[in-house]
Amino acid sequence: MPSALDGLRVLDVTQVMAGPYCAMILVDLGATVIKVEPPAGDSTRQMPGASGTDSPSFNAVNRGKRSIVLNLKTAEGRGVFARLARSSDILIENYRPGVMASLGLDYAALSAANPRLIYASISGYGQTGPQRGKGGFDLIAQGVSGIMSITGDAGGPPVKAGVPVTDLGAGLFALVGILAALEHRHRSGVGQQVDTSLVDAGVALSVWEATEYFSGIGVPSALGSAHRMNAPYQAMRCADGYITLGAANERLFRRLCDVLGHAEWTADPAFADNASRVAHRAALAARIEAITVTQPRAHWLALLEANDIPCGPINDYAQVFADPQVLAREMVVETEHPTLGHLRTLGSPIKLGSTPPEVSRRAPQLGEHTDEVLQEAGFSSDEIATLRAAGAIG
Repeated sequence: MPSALDGLRVLDVTQVMAGPYCAMILVDLGATVIKVEPPAGDSTRQMPGASGTDSPSFNAVNRGKRSIVLNLKTAEGRGVFARLARSSDILIENYRPGVMASLGLDYAALSAANPRLIYASISGYGQTGPQRGKGGFDLIAQGVSGIMSITGDAGGPPVKAGVPVTDLGAGLFALVGILAALEHRHRSGVGQQVDTSLVDAGVALSVWEATEYFSGIGVPSALGSAHRMNAPYQAMRCADGYITLGAANERLFRRLCDVLGHAEWTADPAFADNASRVAHRAALAARIEAITVTQPRAHWLALLEANDIPCGPINDYAQVFADPQVLAREMVVETEHPTLGHLRTLGSPIKLGSTPPEVSRRAPQLGEHTDEVLQEAGFSSDEIATLRAAGAIG
């Protein structure tokens, strides 16, 4: 059976995280993705663990793609790119706004020759606005978007989220935009430009924080592991470490009080309803921890689960990738790479009943498919040799 996106052709002229991640999901779902790399390759090829121009980091967000090397600083390289764009359905780029226009490869130029082209631009700040020309990095976007101001312990220094949430968020929002544009193209026959940014993603993900601020409650601040809108809903200390606990409605809170042996807490005005518990979350957590510290994590996890109270361990990644549930969901896949050898990588969180993603393929080596892709696009052997001699391809 064909894959969900079988037949779609994608030009991926992105590097590092947001764009490559977006394009990788498309290739997982069946699209043919041609990764256009500069002569030195995507910079993630040189991240720790690299062997030559291959690295585990590059493999992590580029599996299943075909790599061609194009020097877009040459007129010949730009000509090849424009020719490939004419037969592509989707183009994804993450240069600073204005760079693709300076190369004559922006949406206006390429859509004139291919009106069906869907052109996704991912940048630090977006294609519009007074800061559009700034470069984009996840750390910077987490600070600008407010995420670092609400991450970490109350009163502590700014902390970034442990995973690159604005990079990954921008990639996922771009993916949603691409799929929406594809549906619109099915009806209209015409493509369009998709514009998203790391800062936009960080702001868009700040749902509860924006709600707190817009509601006049105040400027959100860091709460450690606690929740802004529910309590108790946070990590709790036990005799040998921490667990997570989420008794975030009246039924669960009453049940938790019974399990902890303090049914009288439900009559305390400070804990009478969720709004009161949120207002007194620190005092409530202190009462709960005074009890949970008396027993190890395993005791509390077993007791809470037996009473159907949401809870869980706080795993490190060694524990994550040995977890039977994670393994049963095929979130770890294995592949062989010609220079890196045996690799374990992440599986896909998208489960499709009829057209499941294909995630076991490796990432390409630098320029591995240059000749093959150009031949498919109609370039003759002589043309390819001329382009290589001119330094336009690798």
